[in-house]
Amino acid sequence: MPSLIHFTLDPFSRRIRLALAEYRLPVELINEEPWNPSADVLELNPAGTLPIFLENATTAICGIEAIGEFLEETKSALTSLIPGTSFERAETRRLMGWFDGKFYAEVSEPVLTEKLIRRFLPAGQGGGGPDVARVRHAMSRLRWHLSYIGHLADRRPWLAGQYFSLADLAAAAHLSAIDYFGGIPWADYPAAESWYQRMKSRPSFRPLLADTVRGVRPAPHYADLDF
Repeated sequence: MPSLIHFTLDPFSRRIRLALAEYRLPVELINEEPWNPSADVLELNPAGTLPIFLENATTAICGIEAIGEFLEETKSALTSLIPGTSFERAETRRLMGWFDGKFYAEVSEPVLTEKLIRRFLPAGQGGGGPDVARVRHAMSRLRWHLSYIGHLADRRPWLAGQYFSLADLAAAAHLSAIDYFGGIPWADYPAAESWYQRMKSRPSFRPLLADTVRGVRPAPHYADLDF
C-alpha cells in the first residue's frame, strides 16, 4: 500500500489526502512534525518539507505540485482532478498556485506558525506565545481571500469552472486548517460559506474533520457540516 508522510494540519498534506480519497486510493498515513523533521524525512527529502508520497518502499515523491501532478498522471483513470480543456486545466493550476502560494504566505503560514507551531518549539528557536498582531493581520487578509472565493463560487459551479478540481481541494485544504482554530467570519461571506459546506459534505473530507492535534482542541463547529 502507498504511504503518505504528512502532518495533520499542514494544508499541503491535507490537499494530497483529499486528492487520494477522491482518486479512491487507499494510503497509509504516517504523521510527522514539520518543525522537527526526523532523519527518515530528511533522507527522503533533504528540504525536510511535507508531504512525501511513497508509491512503494523505494520510490518517494516530494513537493505538493510534484505529488499532485504524479497522482493525476497515474491515478486519474476514473476521476480526473485537473479536468477539461487546456484553458480549464490552466485555470485549475492558476488557482492551485494562488492558494498554495499567496493564501499560504498571507494566511495559512502565519496562523499555523503563531497558533500552533510556536507551542512546540524551544524558546531558542522561536517558541513561546503567539504574535497576536501577526495573527490579526493574517485574519484581515483572510477576508479578502474569502471575498475572492465567493466571487468565483457565485459565477461558476466550482472554483476553477464547471468541473470539481484540485483548485477546490487546495482552497478547502487551507481553509480547513484555519477553521480548526475557529474565527473565520463565514456569515459575512455566504457564497464562500455555501461552497465550503459542499466541500465538507464530500466523503473525502470526513477523515479531516476527525483530526485532532495534541494539546490543541478544534473549534466547536469544526466538524459540523451545517456551521
